[in-house]
Amino acid sequence: MRIAIMTDSYLPTRDGVVTAVMTLSKSLEDLGHTVFVIAPDPGEDQRKPGISYFPAMKFRKYPDYFLPLFPSGKRELIESLDIDIIHIHGIAFMALKGLIVSRQTGIPAVATYCTNVVDTMEYYSPLPVPIGMQTRLAWIYIRNLLKRPSCVIALTPATLTEFEENGVMTKRTEVIPVGIDVNRFRQGLDGSGIRNRHGLTAEKVVIHVGRVSYEKNIDIPIRAMRYLPDDVKLLIVGKGPALQDMKDLAKKEGLGDRTIFAGFVPDDELALYYSASDAAVSASRFETQGLTVAEAMACGLPAACSDGRAFLDVVEEGVNGFFFKDTPEQCAEAIAKCLECGEMLSSNARKTAESYSMESVGKRMESLYADIVSKRKQR
Repeated sequence: MRIAIMTDSYLPTRDGVVTAVMTLSKSLEDLGHTVFVIAPDPGEDQRKPGISYFPAMKFRKYPDYFLPLFPSGKRELIESLDIDIIHIHGIAFMALKGLIVSRQTGIPAVATYCTNVVDTMEYYSPLPVPIGMQTRLAWIYIRNLLKRPSCVIALTPATLTEFEENGVMTKRTEVIPVGIDVNRFRQGLDGSGIRNRHGLTAEKVVIHVGRVSYEKNIDIPIRAMRYLPDDVKLLIVGKGPALQDMKDLAKKEGLGDRTIFAGFVPDDELALYYSASDAAVSASRFETQGLTVAEAMACGLPAACSDGRAFLDVVEEGVNGFFFKDTPEQCAEAIAKCLECGEMLSSNARKTAESYSMESVGKRMESLYADIVSKRKQR
């Protein structure tokens, strides 16, 4: 099968959508399919071989993202590639282009709902409109967009609940998560080199991995350090628009020596960072899956997570982690429980992650594609 993945973000951008596209592409290629990734153009010096690009400009509010606002020859490209199915990741400009070319060519399209963009509007929206009105307009747009693909893919059941609450009607929905390479993210790796790099000896380490952005609520784990023993340190991996503010917060709270900002970490080192840690934490209520938490679990780490959205489908209280409300004190309590019960929860965390293996996810996606293409041919 020949599959076009049209995505709103791709390398050099680093986020969950990019990880999802890269993982899915590899899973499908391992199954013998041909995958074409089509993405916004980040500029000649940052293009990747084998990727098709549509002309784009930097998003002023978040320069790591690129907006394909310009005419793009999408129909000519899709027809030249002899595509069987279009898979859209995101709900912005590439999604619109994907749905337009699907309608023009008759090639079926599916869409993965990756990002709760409504939650980001207060931080990044360029519109001078009250946030309440923006939210209402956003859901009108989302409802109209998601009724058009042959299937909308949610990453966890929590997203389907949110669709229902906001009146989203689709032709078909399926829950298929982003796959994890459970052979790369695994228990037993030697993280001592990472600990030495950051001056860690006998300390307990709590890791947070992901974009350092405001909607991730990273201030809560930082402040939680005040309520934990001095030998517990927070390791923050990633970059993003809130990075300097989070560094300033740690210093202001007198926690600069207990909060380590590792910055962007190459893919080949990420599993070692998890292995250098004792527990994972996320205070985000933004996640549609919580991919980095699942990666941490694959390495045997219990997770302390906010009790909302996707984490309700990933974390099982007292089995592979613990929940907390949106306060530093409760976050600290959940972290303390993870550190205390780490060995007991480790194997359960690994079992949770194995259910997200990229091989099983690839086969589920392959089956969905085949069903949709078959039904379209029967019409």
